[in-house]
Amino acid sequence: MARTSHVAKANKKPKFSTRQHNRCKICGRPRAYLRKFGLCRLCFRGLALRGEIPGVSKSSW
Repeated sequence: MARTSHVAKANKKPKFSTRQHNRCKICGRPRAYLRKFGLCRLCFRGLALRGEIPGVSKSSW
């Protein structure tokens, strides 16, 4: 889990737009962020496996 202070800082509007840092909307993880979904890879995988993200399914061949 991300530290509460870092998540709170990320939620504030930065003085300059380049200072913005993407964080997962669910857990607040700063790394492995998927822009299209706004989630980190861990949360994305969990939601995709449960079928909670429309249009995303587990690949199998």
